[in-house]
Amino acid sequence: MPVEYIKSITERYNSLGYAPYQWYQAEEAPPWAPLEKPLSDCRVGMLSTAGTYVAGQVAYYYKDDTSHRAIPKDTPAAELRFSHITENYLPDARRDPNCVFPIEPLRQLAAEGAIGELADDLFSCMGGIYSRRRAVEELAPAMHDAFQAQGVDVAFLVPL
Repeated sequence: MPVEYIKSITERYNSLGYAPYQWYQAEEAPPWAPLEKPLSDCRVGMLSTAGTYVAGQVAYYYKDDTSHRAIPKDTPAAELRFSHITENYLPDARRDPNCVFPIEPLRQLAAEGAIGELADDLFSCMGGIYSRRRAVEELAPAMHDAFQAQGVDVAFLVPL
């Protein structure tokens, strides 16, 4: 059954007492940067906005949580957990974490040589951040720095 995403988010935010959500619209396209080497030679990172964390890490909280979690690339999928403002989207993720945090398929691509290697840590955040300013000023720079620190050549982004 299809989910009316914008309607669902609007209803959820209203139920939490937030003002109407201001959906982001970019004023220009992001810069395009072609790969400088084959994907099979690249170190690949990942960011999922599914609110993924590992059992034992602190879960996300709903109100403007701009934190992120580093998830070691060898973490078993069975140890992944989810906490997100849009809880109604998580039943499938809880049955198969790979649908929103594809850790096993990425490991398989690395084993097959389709990608050079996975970064030591993969990342997740709780993508339902109400404050666009905080997402731009806090989360985006933190993720940029985290990818740089891991020597990531290309980042795979997985929105929830």
